[in-house]
Amino acid sequence: MDDLKAAATAATRRGFLKTGLLGGAALAGSLASGRAMAEGDPVITEIQDWNRYPGDGVDARPYGQPSQFESHVVRKNVPWLTSDTISSINFTPLHELEGIITPNGLCFERHHAGIAEIDPANHRLMINGLVDKPLVFTMADLKRFPRENRVYFLECAANTGMEWRGSQLNGCQYTHGMIHCVMYTGVRLKHILEEAGVKAAGSWVLAEGADASAMTRSIPMEKALDDCMVAFAMNGEALRPEQGYPIRLVVPGWEGNMWVKWLRRLEVGDQPWQQREETSKYTDLLANGKARRFTWKMDVKSVITSPSPQVPIVHGKGRTLVSGLAWSGSGTIKRVDVSIDGGRNWHAARIDGPSLPMALHRFYYEFDWDGSEIFLQSRAIDESGFVQPTKDQLRAVRGENSIYHNNGIQTWHVNKDGGVENVEIS
Repeated sequence: MDDLKAAATAATRRGFLKTGLLGGAALAGSLASGRAMAEGDPVITEIQDWNRYPGDGVDARPYGQPSQFESHVVRKNVPWLTSDTISSINFTPLHELEGIITPNGLCFERHHAGIAEIDPANHRLMINGLVDKPLVFTMADLKRFPRENRVYFLECAANTGMEWRGSQLNGCQYTHGMIHCVMYTGVRLKHILEEAGVKAAGSWVLAEGADASAMTRSIPMEKALDDCMVAFAMNGEALRPEQGYPIRLVVPGWEGNMWVKWLRRLEVGDQPWQQREETSKYTDLLANGKARRFTWKMDVKSVITSPSPQVPIVHGKGRTLVSGLAWSGSGTIKRVDVSIDGGRNWHAARIDGPSLPMALHRFYYEFDWDGSEIFLQSRAIDESGFVQPTKDQLRAVRGENSIYHNNGIQTWHVNKDGGVENVEIS
């Protein structure tokens, strides 16, 4: 027993699991290899501090926080992206998350003038323009409308934008982390518009934020009356300040810049306003110098979150779990395929958990890794039949000048040691 203890203490996690897998060849593909030495593991055989002493009481943490051992699971920015963080972005750690719901504290941030800190008692939502009666709502007024709960993804149009010209950032947090998925609680925008009475000529809505950038976007009336919401809560609690507290616009399936935060005004008009964020920004520059405009919908997309550059394979050969996320602004995800050889062969993945329209979908694929280098890819297909394209297919239509709406297939190269890097197989 003493010899077993000494051996277990000296072994690294990688070495321990590798030894277990090699020694348990007859159990290839099983998860039992590490159990053979469990009786010699001091974490099992010796009393630990958490067994010995009582912990904090119920009032020590009045607002619950993650374990200290999860302190690395945070949003991160890329400092060289912008000159100042008040007009910048940070990224959701997709590689550390499970399921489809993003915790409130990990939802990526995108600000144009920093976070507006607003007292809800002093916040108002005004409706004007082509309406029968201009109105001003307090927060209490808004909460009297019929309330709804909906799970949606929110994706920045620039998500994966730096990958247009080839592999750039090493980690799915940075390549794909401008996305989150939460349950929003709020009221339908159509109820608010109906209260004011939209005139016959009213075919567009201008949404305006209360932050210092006065963010404004034009939204077609058809979308506004369909599924847009004015939300005041996410995942069961009030919006966080960085997510638009006290209210924000929700525009399901469409680019995140339209989801105006700190919403203060809705103006009804008969044409789009041609604001900065829909002319010089959030348009798609093509190879011929022309730009696609009003490309609101976020197309079908997926990414493998593990293994990925921030989650290498550390267990050695044997049973390996591939996990990832898929989504589409056109509805639900019908199927996800996974390739381990750079797209030569595809295997159906397993979608697990809720399958909701315009929400994230979690998929899994299990295989036995033989220790050779592999090229991981995922390809999503949505309920409308749209298939996630390769990057070459995108470039054939759009060129390489764009920043926005890159939904091309992502490739991760896994080397023989289990390390993972961002590469491109187009």
